Amino acid sequence: MAYKKKLTFGIIIGTRNIFNFKLAQEDRKKLLAEMEIMDYGTIILPADATPTGAVETLDDARKCAELFSQNRNVIDGIIISLSNFGDELGVVNTLKYAELNVPILVHAEDDDNDKVDVKSRRDAFCGKLSVCNNLYQYGIPFTDTTYHTCKIDSDIFRDDLRRFAATCCVLGGLKHARIGAIGARPAAFQTMRSSEKLFQASGFIPKVMMYAYFNQKPRY
Repeated sequence: MAYKKKLTFGIIIGTRNIFNFKLAQEDRKKLLAEMEIMDYGTIILPADATPTGAVETLDDARKCAELFSQNRNVIDGIIISLSNFGDELGVVNTLKYAELNVPILVHAEDDDNDKVDVKSRRDAFCGKLSVCNNLYQYGIPFTDTTYHTCKIDSDIFRDDLRRFAATCCVLGGLKHARIGAIGARPAAFQTMRSSEKLFQASGFIPKVMMYAYFNQKPRY
């Protein structure tokens, strides 16, 4: 039987001080419950590690980055979940300090139309724009969800998680892979050309690439 590694994700729950942080605490529980149901492992700061149980300040980011760094050999990808207009600096500094270089999924929770008062309003829609813009500025690639915002306990988000998990499997499998080629590339098939520099930039450089060129006439 083939060995199947259980995927593990680092979790960043975002919040911002002018919004109700209790929404982040509730969504944290929902997300961890979904991850357990889907049989994914999680690495997340303890709820009492920060004042809000989420990542907001520079100090929060350093704590989360340290936790991620300690588990860099375990974490296959990172999921950013914004319960409200999360602080983009808390998120991006966590990623910058951790330097894991793994796939990233950015999620934002839906607002409820009947809960837009000061206590219940999320505005994660705008928060996600801000976070993604900063990721772009920092040159950090990320994956978006199907919809800009969606409920954690929705089927659409579960599908997004499955697709993201597949991405992590592919990239994790190719990282540090050794690719060798023995034999001549057929001259008529230029689509088979490859750049060793591009492989290296992607993290899976061909360690040994050997081409043997034969001038003999083909035998039929």
